[in-house]
Parts: sequence; structure tokens; C-alpha cells
Amino acid sequence: MASLPRSLTSEQLEQLIAACEGDSCNRRRDRAIILLLARLGLRAGDVARMRLGDIEWDSATLRICGKGRYEVRLPVPQDVGEAVIDYLQCRPSGVQSDKLFLRTIAPFGPFVSGDGVSSVVKRALARAGVKSPAKGAHLLRHTAATEMLRHGIPLEQIGSVLRHRGVDTTAYYAKVDMVLLMQVAQPWPEVLR
Repeated sequence: MASLPRSLTSEQLEQLIAACEGDSCNRRRDRAIILLLARLGLRAGDVARMRLGDIEWDSATLRICGKGRYEVRLPVPQDVGEAVIDYLQCRPSGVQSDKLFLRTIAPFGPFVSGDGVSSVVKRALARAGVKSPAKGAHLLRHTAATEMLRHGIPLEQIGSVLRHRGVDTTAYYAKVDMVLLMQVAQPWPEVLR
């Protein structure tokens, strides 16, 4: 808890998303993955385990079963839903898996673990030319929390989205909210010599 959360700036995040533009299935998949991580603060393993039936299109929600079989439903933002639909239109057919995201190099199949999702993030960061303090998918989880905080979302709500069990875990992100910190900081008394 002594260090600051490693996250991207808003500009770097936009660069990263823009680096996933394109018509190839690789770019469509990468864009959907990046948006899920950056907008919903999902873990790499959450994305790797995601199944086609986890998205409830009628209610625009996503069912996530995370650590300790803890299940939640999160709202799917418009840009995330559009990116997933765009990917589904080119997703390799004939693969005997109900996992949402597949590797784009033969043999096509689901990611074995979150490591494959982190590799997608690393390659996208390199493509975007973004120099960041961390390189994996967890960077985007921190970015999602930091962005929510910058937009005035209360820590309790951020904790609900990130599926933290206690507000203490979420409070880690309060260290990046300089405006709030300046409001609560006590003036330093003058030091007399």
C-alpha cells in the first residue's frame, strides 16, 4: 500500500484503444478485450474464463464469476458491447468451445489462462507506443479504478465494480485523487527556528 497504483493516463488509454482499430479478427478481439479490462476493471482470468452465455444482451449485463466463485452482474457499456459484437462477427467458427475469446493463431481455441489475455495487452501497448509502469492486464484494472475515481465515482461503488471484499482494498486508489487529497490535507504549521 506504500506505492501508487500503476495506471495509464486518459490519453494513454485512448492511444491503446486506438491501436486496436482495424478490420482483422486479431484487432477486433484485442479491442474487445482491452475495453472489457479498461472499462469494467476485470482481471485477466475473468476475461479468459468468459463464456458466450455470460453476456445477457437483453439486460446489457455481464455475469462474472471471479475469485472464490463470487458472482456478480456488471452493466456492459455501449462501446464494450459494440466491440464484443464486432469480434463475434469474425470469431473463428467450428471451434468446440463456448469460451468467448479464442486465440487467433491455429490451432484456434480458448486462452488457457489469464496469461494469454495479458499478452494481448502487452502487444497492444507496444503497438500503441505507450510506455507504462506495468505491462499486463492488471495495469488496465488499475486504470479502470483510477478513471472511475477521476470521474467522481465513490470508493464504495468502485469497490463493487472491482469486486473488492472491503473498502480498504479500494482505498488504495484514493492516493491518485490529488484534488480530494488537497481538500483533506491539513495545513503544515510553520516551522520556527
